Amino acid sequence: MADLKVHVDTSTADERAAVDAVVEPSGRAVVHESDRSVRGGTARRRERRHLLLPGLHALQAEAGWISPGGMNYLCDALQVPPAEAYGVATFYELFRTTDPGHRDSVHHVCVDTACQIAGAEEFAAGLEADGRQVHRGPCLGQCERAPAQFVQGRGVRDHVPADAAVVAEPGSYRLPQHGSPDLRLLHRIGVVDPTSLQSYRDNGGYNMLRYAVAIGPDAVLDEIGTAELTGRGGAAFPTAVKWRAVAEQTGRPKHVIANADESEPGTFKDRILMENDPFAVVESLTIAGVTTGADNGWIYIRGEYPLATARLESAIEQARAEGLLGTNVMGSGKPFDIEIRRGAGAYICGEETALMESIAGFRGEPRNKPPFPTTHGLFGEPTVVNNPETLLNVLDILESGAEHYRSRGSDSSNGHRLFCVSGHVAVPGVYEVPFGLPLGELIALAGGATGTTRAILLGGAAGFFVGPDQLDLQLSLEATRHAGVTLGSGVVTLFDDSVDFTALVLRVAEFFRNESCGQCVPCRVGVVRQHEVLVEMSERGSLTDDRNALIDDMARAMADASICGLGHTAAGAVQSAIRLGLIGARP
Repeated sequence: MADLKVHVDTSTADERAAVDAVVEPSGRAVVHESDRSVRGGTARRRERRHLLLPGLHALQAEAGWISPGGMNYLCDALQVPPAEAYGVATFYELFRTTDPGHRDSVHHVCVDTACQIAGAEEFAAGLEADGRQVHRGPCLGQCERAPAQFVQGRGVRDHVPADAAVVAEPGSYRLPQHGSPDLRLLHRIGVVDPTSLQSYRDNGGYNMLRYAVAIGPDAVLDEIGTAELTGRGGAAFPTAVKWRAVAEQTGRPKHVIANADESEPGTFKDRILMENDPFAVVESLTIAGVTTGADNGWIYIRGEYPLATARLESAIEQARAEGLLGTNVMGSGKPFDIEIRRGAGAYICGEETALMESIAGFRGEPRNKPPFPTTHGLFGEPTVVNNPETLLNVLDILESGAEHYRSRGSDSSNGHRLFCVSGHVAVPGVYEVPFGLPLGELIALAGGATGTTRAILLGGAAGFFVGPDQLDLQLSLEATRHAGVTLGSGVVTLFDDSVDFTALVLRVAEFFRNESCGQCVPCRVGVVRQHEVLVEMSERGSLTDDRNALIDDMARAMADASICGLGHTAAGAVQSAIRLGLIGARP
């Protein structure tokens, strides 16, 4: 009988050092109810599993991939079953579990909407011709400078080489609306040094935290409620309702999370805020914490945003050093601190419950609701989730007052809104305007279209195409709802008559096919079949009536029965493109 030989994958010294730097006690301990959390109704030991995602990032950065030996060492340190950790690692776009060989870096090239029409494929081919390893993937949140790339290196920090001189110098970013007296959310950008707490305070920074501490949580909640602030991520849920629900929870630790995982193709507004006004994000999240009684703050940021991550890390360190975070925030007697968690390339993690699963060290799969995050959120504890744009509106409300805030905007949509304008437009960028501005005026503000506009995509891949006859459409929640479209995350992408809309819409369908987590049947099957029908259409040259009906049937099934918004919105762009005659028309 032959001897049994067992091969055990071992880690390198560098991999062990990278993991130890993450999992060894260094920094604050997360306040939690116990070492058990609720996930899908099943109690699981929490222990230090929430460090799994940072540990995987450390291994990826050190070796250029997550080796079996490195994975084993991380799993042993965190007491996570290796099979579960492998399932987490393979869930994300930015992690590699196969050896890249001699290559020290991989260039991720965006092939979605704005980049697709800006020559992304030619750009990627050029990089490959230069001997670079290229990964064609989803939106990188750099739509204003398409085509975009993001570089993951081995032993070096991830970076964005495009326009590096512009984005890397403190205070150098220049808004298209720079100097406008009407700005409320963007007015500090280009004025305040984003690397300096003193510069931020010299320009009014932290005055609103001081005011919030002085008037107390109830008064803050009343102001936000009177202002009728709604979320800016797409769902437009009343912010005060969320905050008050968590504030009323007692006897358990609580959390507030800045959802900075803006992965909707065409969206980059929160990246601009975090890169150029990071202290405002930290201050507004702190106000959310002290108002709701949460001790724990989290910023879940896209892994593709290295500069924003570095700026936020610095802002948190400086705020902590000045007593603006920690055990006694601004002398209030209230504890609050913030941790950053980098995502790793998963569109679904923009959904709030998937995001919380990701932070906790599990695959980023959405939960069934109820229970809702306000009672059973992160680690099964009460949690508020808002995106950076929503949080910055709180600073505006406290500074100007609820009534003045309500005076800006449309009849049912209060305040200002940030729009991400890209595609065939003269000056792509982030624009701040009051709710209710006509679509045509926003485009004019961005310098106008650069060609003959054939269609405009509102809300990103999860949104709808509208035709050039809709330039009078008011950009408000009520007007877009009445028109059967959505503002979504504020995406406005223009396409001229040179665009191959069949290829464009096929890529939208491929995006949803790739990004579905596969947890629920309607979405898992629906997005695959939708893509297959469009592939068939591209080969036939037209869309038959029965295939059109099939797309509509699948859209209804996904909207009615999917667990989360991905399935609910996956067919919107496709169906609107068919209705407008952009694709599928018979010759």
